[in-house]
Amino acid sequence: MDSRTAAARLVAHLTDIGPVAVAFSGGADSALVLAAAARALGPDAVLAVTADSASLAAAELAHAVAFADRLGVRHLTPATAELDDPSYAANGRDRCYFCKSTVLDTITAVARDHGVSTVATGVNADDAHDPFRPGIRAGDEIGVRTPLRDLGMTKTDVRAVSRFWDLSTWDKPAMPCLASRVRYGIAITPARLARVERAELAVREWLAAAGTPTRDLRVRDLGDTGRVELDPHLADRPEIGTALAEVVRAAGFDGVELAVFRSGALNHEAATPRRDPTPADGAGPHPRR
Repeated sequence: MDSRTAAARLVAHLTDIGPVAVAFSGGADSALVLAAAARALGPDAVLAVTADSASLAAAELAHAVAFADRLGVRHLTPATAELDDPSYAANGRDRCYFCKSTVLDTITAVARDHGVSTVATGVNADDAHDPFRPGIRAGDEIGVRTPLRDLGMTKTDVRAVSRFWDLSTWDKPAMPCLASRVRYGIAITPARLARVERAELAVREWLAAAGTPTRDLRVRDLGDTGRVELDPHLADRPEIGTALAEVVRAAGFDGVELAVFRSGALNHEAATPRRDPTPADGAGPHPRR
C-alpha cells in the first residue's frame, strides 16, 4: 500500500474512534498516531500523555514535549510509579507487563479527568508478533485502542507515512525505556536507571565530539559491567573502545564491554539470578526529580 493511501486510512480510522488520548512516548509509532489524531479530529480533540518516570530518559521527554507543541495538542506528563511495584522492580521477563499496567492505568485516569474516555497507543503490527512484548497484553486487558495494529501497519509503514507527512520522527531510532537496558534478574532501581542514562548521554556526546556519531546506541547494565553497543563500523575500532571505557567508568560502571548493537539483545541472554537491591544498587529516591 502506498503512503498516501495508508495515511488516509489511518486518519479515517482515528476519525471513527473520536476524541482520544494518545499514550505518547515520543517514538515514531506513537508520534504517528498523535499526528494522525490531530489531523483527523483537530488538536482540541486530542490529548497527548507522556508518563514521566524514572525509566524515561530526560532527552526523550524533552523531544516529546517539543513534538506535541508543534502539533498544537494538549500535552500532559503525569508522574508514574512503576518502581513501587515489586513485580516490576524485580525485573523478570514479564517486567514490561507490570510497567504498562501502571503507566496505562495512570494515563487512562488522567485522560478521564480531562474529559477523554478513549486511550490509544502506538503498538504496530510488528509489535503484535513480537514474543518479547508482554506489555501489549496490559493494554488489551483495559481496552486501549491500537490504530496501527488494527490497520496492519508495520514499522516500515509507520516510517513511510511519517516521512510522507514530514514528521521529524520518521527516521528516529527505536528508544525503549531505560529499564530495558538492565539485564533480567537485576533489580531495577532509580540509581541504576540514572547510571544507564548518564552513560548513554556521555557516550553519545563523546562520539559526536570525535566526529564518529552512531545511529544506534545502548549501554546495557550487566551488573557491575556496562556494555556499550554501537553501529558495526564503530564497535571494532580499538581507539574508540579505549576512550569509551573511560567514559562509561566515569558514569559509574566498574567494567566496560564494547559490542555491535543488537535490538533487544538482553531478551536472548540468560538472566542474572534474582537478588534484592543492595546499597550499591542505589535504591532510593529518583535522582533527577
